[in-house]
Amino acid sequence: MSRARVGVAVLTMGSRPAELRALLDSVADQDHPASRVVVVSNGAPLPELPAGVTGVELPENLGVSGGRNVAMERLREFGDVDVLVDLDDDGLLIETDVFSRIAAMYDADPALGIVSFRIADETGFTQRRHVPRIGKTDPLRGGQVTTFLGGGHALSMRMLERVGGWPDDFFFTHEETDLAWRALDDGWKILYAPELVLQHPRTPPTRHGVYYRMTARNRVWLAKRNLPALLVPLYLGAWTALTLARTRSAPGLRAWFAGFAEGVRTPCGERRPMRWSTVWLMARLGRPPVV
Repeated sequence: MSRARVGVAVLTMGSRPAELRALLDSVADQDHPASRVVVVSNGAPLPELPAGVTGVELPENLGVSGGRNVAMERLREFGDVDVLVDLDDDGLLIETDVFSRIAAMYDADPALGIVSFRIADETGFTQRRHVPRIGKTDPLRGGQVTTFLGGGHALSMRMLERVGGWPDDFFFTHEETDLAWRALDDGWKILYAPELVLQHPRTPPTRHGVYYRMTARNRVWLAKRNLPALLVPLYLGAWTALTLARTRSAPGLRAWFAGFAEGVRTPCGERRPMRWSTVWLMARLGRPPVV
C-alpha cells in the first residue's frame, strides 16, 4: 500500500542560516523521505540551500499567512504531495520517524485534516501557550482539539483544497485558528499529537513589535469572518476582559485597543459563519468559540 506523501514548507527571513540548515538536515534524516521541500524567503535573499530543496525568494515580506500560501501553492504545483508539513526555520526535528508517523495517521483516517506537533525547548519543556487546550493541562496528553500550533503541524492537501489556505490579510497571529475553525466546520478532525516533537527555543510572543496590534485586529477579524452573529460580542468581550487582566504594559494596551478598533472598522474578507453544530462540537472538545 502506498503511504501518504509528505511535503515540507519552511518560511525564513534569512536571519537564521545555521538554524535553517540544521532543520533541513533533520528533514533529510527522516526515515519516510519528504517528496518535496520548499523554503520561502519572505522579503529577504535566499540563503544557500541543500541540493533538492526548492527555494522561493519573495521581493517583500508577506507575513506568515502570505508566505505559507506561496509555499502551499508551490507544493500543489508539483502534484505529488498529500500532506503539507509547516516547520519554523529555528525548529528542529529530534526524531527520525516524524514523517512516517504522520503518514500512518493520515493513511488510517481519511477525515484527519490537521495534526499539531508538540513544541518543546532543548530541555523538553513545553510552554503553556503551546498546549492547544484551555487551562492548565498536561502537554503530553494528545487527542482531538479545536486549534493547532503554527510552529510545527501537518495539513491534509485534500482539506486545503476544500476549505482554502491561510488568510493572507492576517499577516501573523490567529491565522492558525482561522484555518482550524474552517476545517472543523467542513467536518475535518484536528489532532494534537505530543509524540511528534519540534524542538524550538523558548520565546515570548511579544518579541514581535506589532504583536499587540495584530493580535487584537486579527481576533476581531477572526470573529467577524467565522462566528455566528450571536457569538461575536461574547467572544470579543471575553477576550477584551482577558487582555485587561493579563496585560501589564500600558503601551501594549494602547496598541491592543488601536488594533481592536482597526479590526472593527476594516474589512476582514468573506464572512462564512460556522454552523451551530460546529459550535457544539468545539464545546464538547473543551473550547467553545467564546474564549
